[in-house]
Amino acid sequence: MTLRLEKQGKIAHLLIDRPDKRNAFTQAMWELFPELLVDAMADDAVRVLMVHASTKDSAFCAGADIGEFGAGSTDPEWRARNQAAIGKVQHDLAQAVKPTIAVIDGDCVGGGCGIALACDLRIAGPKARFGITPAKLGLVYPLHDTKLLVDAVGPSQAKRILFTGQILDADEALRIGLTTIVADDPYAEADALAETMASVSSHSQQMSKSIIKRILDGQADDDDESRALFDSAFESDDFKEGVNAFLEKRKPVF
Repeated sequence: MTLRLEKQGKIAHLLIDRPDKRNAFTQAMWELFPELLVDAMADDAVRVLMVHASTKDSAFCAGADIGEFGAGSTDPEWRARNQAAIGKVQHDLAQAVKPTIAVIDGDCVGGGCGIALACDLRIAGPKARFGITPAKLGLVYPLHDTKLLVDAVGPSQAKRILFTGQILDADEALRIGLTTIVADDPYAEADALAETMASVSSHSQQMSKSIIKRILDGQADDDDESRALFDSAFESDDFKEGVNAFLEKRKPVF
């Protein structure tokens, strides 16, 4: 099995398990990913999703399987199916309602970097390497994925990355915003962060995620929908529990 979902309490792990191929994605993997994502998002017990390699000290994802891609690239129907599958992964992951964390302890290249960018946060180890390399293959990076890159690092750095196909180390990725945190043990760091995120209000997180997306999509002022998001919090069970816990001088249980 090359992809699988494991649930551990409030944390779900979407594991990429093809270490012999540096976790490169086949068409079947692109098509399976959204099904596992739906499972995690639909489970009320799951509060945070972590995406990472099944084994430590291995590549996060080296991108698409070039052998399969090269064989199928001459078939217009296969190309269309492949493009649709990859696009669905990036879009669905970016739109996921619950917080998502990519844990990166090795190479994160091409489509793998796209997966990481579609997550809310990226926690990298010192050996992590990042690259988006369509220029080395004569290809074009899709608009949605390019927007995720621009949102993370800004247009100038995005141009540098796409125009050169350079591989960036973890420190450089952190400096330009391509990753969120660099830690000696990225898995321990991500576990601690996920546990903290799972302990607070999921309603607040999901509404904040929705508002941030609106801002990234160009909205600068409140409208009726964004005001409704703000107002909805006062009717939520999480707000009632938060107030009661504050008054009773205890930790809230969301």
